[in-house]
Amino acid sequence: MSFPSHFLLPFTIFLLLFHQNFSFPSKQTLLLPLRKSIGASAVAVSANAATDKLAFHHNVTLTVSLSVGSPPQVVTMVLDTGSELSWLHCKKTPNLNSVFAPQLSKSYKPVPCVSPVCRTRTRDLPIPASCDPNDKLCHVAVSYADASSIEGNLAYENFVIGSATRPGFLFGCMDSGYSSNSEEDSKTTGLMGMNRGSLSFVSQMGFPKFSYCISGSDSSGVLLLGDARFSWLRELNYTPLIQRSDPLPYYDRVAYTVQLEGIKVGNRLLDLPKSVFLPDHTGAGQTMVDSGTQFTFLLGPVYTALRNEFLQQTRGVLRVYEDPNFVFQGAMDLCYRVTGSSRQSFSNLPRVSLMFRGAEMSVSGERLLYRVPEMSKGSDSVYCFTFGNSDLLGIEAFVIGHHHQQNVWMEFDLVKSRVGFAEIRCDLAGQKLGMGP
Repeated sequence: MSFPSHFLLPFTIFLLLFHQNFSFPSKQTLLLPLRKSIGASAVAVSANAATDKLAFHHNVTLTVSLSVGSPPQVVTMVLDTGSELSWLHCKKTPNLNSVFAPQLSKSYKPVPCVSPVCRTRTRDLPIPASCDPNDKLCHVAVSYADASSIEGNLAYENFVIGSATRPGFLFGCMDSGYSSNSEEDSKTTGLMGMNRGSLSFVSQMGFPKFSYCISGSDSSGVLLLGDARFSWLRELNYTPLIQRSDPLPYYDRVAYTVQLEGIKVGNRLLDLPKSVFLPDHTGAGQTMVDSGTQFTFLLGPVYTALRNEFLQQTRGVLRVYEDPNFVFQGAMDLCYRVTGSSRQSFSNLPRVSLMFRGAEMSVSGERLLYRVPEMSKGSDSVYCFTFGNSDLLGIEAFVIGHHHQQNVWMEFDLVKSRVGFAEIRCDLAGQKLGMGP
C-alpha cells in the first residue's frame, strides 16, 4: 500500500556495484549510505568480498538509480516497501523529466495476454491484470491512497546493477495515469516495489532480507540489501510477520504485516482491549510496517485514546494550537505552538511505546512532534503530533511510518518471515561502516 507522495520516505540512491561476481538470486549483500541532500556525488567504499557499500543521497523520495535495457538507459525509481509492482514511465509527457524508451531497447519484451505469466505472476496485485484489446498485451494498473494511478503493459527487460545484468525482470511499462503531485513525480522515472509479492524487486532479485537505519540527528543512514552481521549491532527483537492465505477485501496479503498489541504513553498502558488491534472479518485493521509512509496512522478508537492520553500527560508542558479547522496532512489534528526555548523540552516528553508481539518500538523526543513547514503564529512555530488518524484518510489499517523508525535498525527477513529492530544511533552505525560524513 502506498500513501500520498508527501508521506514517502526521503532518500535518493545512486546505485553502484564493485563486486564482479554478482549472481541472481542474490547471495551478496549491498550496503548503501544515505544523506538528505541533493546533487552530491555518489561515494562507494569497499568492505570485503561478500559486502559492497553503495552510496546514495536522499530528498523527498527514496529513489534508486540504475540502468535498464540494451543499450542501457539510466533511470531513477522510488523505492517503496508498500508496493509490489515495479514500473517505469514509458511515454514522454511535458511534466516528466525522465522516461524509459522501450523502442530503443533490443531486450524489451512485452508480455502478451495469452501468456500464463499475465495471470499467475500478477495474482497479488490489488488490481487484476487484464488484456489490452488494442495490442493484445497484458495490461496492469496501480492506484494509490492519494488517488494517484498509473497503467500500462507488463514486460520483460534487462535490469543492470553495476556490471551485472538481471535479464527477464518483469515490470510495468506505463503510458498513462494521474498524479496528485506531478512536481515530485517528474523527478523520477518510476517506482521499485519492495513488498513480499512475487513481482517485487526483492523477490525477483532473490534477496533473503534487507535492512535500513535512518538517523534522527544528521539525516544520514544506511540501506542494506541482503544478509550481514555486525559485532557492534545489539541483538534484534523480532516480531513475526502475519501470514494469511484467504483473500479479504481490506487485507494486503503481501505487505509487511505485524501484530500491534498495545500502546503505552510513558508508563501508562492505554486502556484498550486487544481486540481493537486485530483485523476484522473483512481484513480491515491489519498493522503494516511501511517505509513509503512518513508518519504513523492508527484506526480511530486507538488514535483517540492515544491523543487524549498524550494531551493529558503534556498539559502544562506544551501549548495546544487551538484551531479546530486545521488538520495537518488530513489526519493529524493534535498540534502545538512551540517557541524556540520550549523546543528544548522535547526530550522530557513522555515516550510512546508501540507494543508488538515479541518486540517493542519506542518513540521519544523530537520524533513525537513534526514542524509544519512554512507555518507560524507570531514568533511561534506549529508542531504536530506525529501519529495520525487512519479514519480521516480513509485507510482501513494501522501503518507504522518511517519517521518513527529513525535511530532504529530495521530488518525485514523474508526467509524467516519476521521483522527485527533495535535502537541504535544510525549516524554512528554509518560511521562504523566507513560511511561517515
